[in-house]
Amino acid sequence: MTGNSILIALVVTAALAFDFTNGFHDTGNAMATSIATGALPPRIAVAVSSILNLVGAFLSLSVAATIAGGLVQTHLVTLTVVFAGLAGGILWNLGTWYLGIPSSSSHALIGGIVGSTLAAAGGHAVQWHGLVSKVVLPAVLSPVIAGLVAAAGTLTVYRLMRGVPDDLRVRGFRIGQIGSASMVSLAHGTNDAQKTMGVITLALIANGSLGAHARAPLWVIVSCALAISLGTFAGGWRVIRTLGKGLVEIEAPQGMAAESASAAVILLSANFGYSLSTTHVATGSILGSGVGKTGAQVRWAVAGRMAAAWVLTLPAAGIVGALAFAATRVIGGTAGTSAVFVLLAACVTALYLASRRTAVTASNVNSEWAGSVTPATLSATTGAAL
Repeated sequence: MTGNSILIALVVTAALAFDFTNGFHDTGNAMATSIATGALPPRIAVAVSSILNLVGAFLSLSVAATIAGGLVQTHLVTLTVVFAGLAGGILWNLGTWYLGIPSSSSHALIGGIVGSTLAAAGGHAVQWHGLVSKVVLPAVLSPVIAGLVAAAGTLTVYRLMRGVPDDLRVRGFRIGQIGSASMVSLAHGTNDAQKTMGVITLALIANGSLGAHARAPLWVIVSCALAISLGTFAGGWRVIRTLGKGLVEIEAPQGMAAESASAAVILLSANFGYSLSTTHVATGSILGSGVGKTGAQVRWAVAGRMAAAWVLTLPAAGIVGALAFAATRVIGGTAGTSAVFVLLAACVTALYLASRRTAVTASNVNSEWAGSVTPATLSATTGAAL
């Protein structure tokens, strides 16, 4: 194989690995509330989410176009730059997953790419207007908008259902949650899978395999859809536990309102090509469902720690991406990228082995939410993880 062939193979492998981590990191965005309320058993929930992520990935390419050409100057980007950016995104994603923090996979990826581009070509290589308008502003506004919609929906639902017996209300909204959670999974596929499609397309443009404004080829779409679907099926139980019980003691009507708000905001943003963080949207919706229910306990301290992680994600992943690029340049050429790839694989393996010592599984989550652990205990353990 030629040096360029090896580089493109490493970039595609790293991109699909990131897509897989994105899947299990973000499963909780769609299914945490449905699992928490008992609308769906944990393993069935992630299986449904996996299938719908796969379907959603084929519905739109607007976000992929934003990532491929709307954030950095493509003629200044090399395969090494793209690979280093992916390294930054993967390491931040896995680190926050290990701690159970629902941080943004999208911002980890974008931060890594921007950081490595800055290290390689300087500030003029970044399209700052596109970064602010299609990444930073949606990151600030989307959880607020989703929270307001979820709060209004929750308030309306409880007022309309005041005369309905509790058991009938819970049963009805649990059925409704299956539909609303499914819509979030579908929306997640339309938004998050496309980000990796955009990165691989950016790498192919940098390699000269595609023209400057080319769209993602079919093989890229299919492989990214499969990777995020498989990652979703893997679970991500740590983040599911945090979103499902760490923020609000959630009931079925709240869950349906939160999921409906999330799906609406994510699908609308995908239509306009905004690289939205589904984690921010889902968290804002869950908090809004707590605000909208009279007497609900919202754990603002946990939300504050999550928000701090959100603020850190772009710069932290950017720093890792810049360091990864510097490491490849020190060694030089294909050998440098290969060496960083081996180091990245070693870090991933170490995190995985560490996670096995304190494993959070579907059975753990199911037993906790069935009552073997009290909400106070769960809140305490979730807060410690954060």
